[in-house]
Amino acid sequence: MRNARITGTGAAVPSRVVPNAYFNELLNEDVDTWLRENVQIYERRWLADNESVADLCEQAARQAIQRAGIDVKEIDLIIIATDTPEFISPSTASVLQDRLGAINAGSFDVNTACAGFVSAMDTGFKYIQADSHYKHILVIGAYAMSKYLNLMDKKTVTLFADGAGAVILSATQDENVGQLASVQMTQGQYNEWMGIYAGGARTPITQEVVKRGEHKLQFVKKFPKELNPTMWSSMAKKMVNDAGRDIGDVKMFFMTQININSIFEMLDILGLPHDRAIYIMHKYGYTGSAAIPMALNQAVEQGNIKRGDLITLIGSGGGLAFAGSLVVY
Repeated sequence: MRNARITGTGAAVPSRVVPNAYFNELLNEDVDTWLRENVQIYERRWLADNESVADLCEQAARQAIQRAGIDVKEIDLIIIATDTPEFISPSTASVLQDRLGAINAGSFDVNTACAGFVSAMDTGFKYIQADSHYKHILVIGAYAMSKYLNLMDKKTVTLFADGAGAVILSATQDENVGQLASVQMTQGQYNEWMGIYAGGARTPITQEVVKRGEHKLQFVKKFPKELNPTMWSSMAKKMVNDAGRDIGDVKMFFMTQININSIFEMLDILGLPHDRAIYIMHKYGYTGSAAIPMALNQAVEQGNIKRGDLITLIGSGGGLAFAGSLVVY
């Protein structure tokens, strides 16, 4: 059976480091203590005014391509998952295709918010499995949410950050590698609870919209705290069952990184130790659709996973969208 495997990873973050102390001064209160004790975020990276999400995509992509040992002209398709695109239209993937000189690649963006990378990777795996014309696919999760933050909104400005992570998926005839199972789910009743609600067709940008701050990220309602742990654990169980494996076989989990306690709770439900997941929010804050591929890249660089390991990637984001992938690395 034709399959695909991850042959290269890469990541990129801006050079500007924003420590928690910055918000103590900005908001004139101690938010550092709360962030450290409740979500374990100590610092994050923000883009400069003259930098954009495509810059991060390009850096992460070039690293993944080099590590995969392929020429950029061998890339057949570029998929970028982001809800902070370079433009509303055209796609960020088309911008990157031009920058890279990937002259043989098609391209498109996907937007399932912070679940986007896993959705995009699942799509990439299935392109290769279904169509022999696709041999190498570049998949990127990218986030430039600092551009959409209200600096005086404590609920958002202290958490969100910028980054990008990339993988190369390459065709293989090897058995027992690549994606063994996947799942995508939506709970659309939450679509108006968190997001950027201006700039699209429903609410175009006007002076009044800007004055009200509707073009910035908003937490409108508080989500049930049990939602992510419950959904993630059920998705993990479904995927290992579909693949005929056991949850204890999973070497490492790569999760949405907005709240470390949600990851702990998921692992508790599954009866697994907390060191079975990779955590990157301490240094990078919450990087949305980039968080999972950034964590994967870190695990590869640091030797936390090796070839043949079973790994699980699960993302969730506004919408609410959920996506999971069970992969033999």
